[in-house]
Amino acid sequence: MATKRVVSRENTARREPAAQILVLSGPNLDRLGRREPEIYGRTTLAEIHAALAERAAQHGARVDCRQTNHEGLLVDWIGVAKDEGFAGILINAGAFTHTSYALHDAIKGCELPTIELHISNPDAREPFRHVSCIAAACKARVAGFGPASYGLALDGLLELLLLGARAGQAKTGGRGRRKTPGRTA
Repeated sequence: MATKRVVSRENTARREPAAQILVLSGPNLDRLGRREPEIYGRTTLAEIHAALAERAAQHGARVDCRQTNHEGLLVDWIGVAKDEGFAGILINAGAFTHTSYALHDAIKGCELPTIELHISNPDAREPFRHVSCIAAACKARVAGFGPASYGLALDGLLELLLLGARAGQAKTGGRGRRKTPGRTA
């Protein structure tokens, strides 16, 4: 069972711990750059992960990028994400998006904000791709921007985390210990 992982370096200039984001890519995404380039482009998943790590570092965050062709491994990673210290999840579940209620349940149960993302626009493709089994468990969806979908999803997730941190500070009158994850003031 092959999996691929990329972990960005933490911005060492910050004293606050960086927000850690789990980035999951599902089946066949390891073939990006070669598989149906007219739909998915020529950018490889390794290139997407490298650009995402750089983008995360610019925001004072870190990403741990993982890819697998196995549904159960995605479920396992989602299930332990909070315990491993992740603040949120980006997921391109590939074809599992349209078939996996197990992923839906894992996302719903993990208690972390999760963004569904796609390189292509599933709604503009074959009818079986128009239904997402995971959408109802996710906070938002980014689709159709090619490889840039990953970066846009990261930006959106970091913004959600920032808003959540601000709301937490407002509830404590700014006295709370909660820090703004992954962002500079």
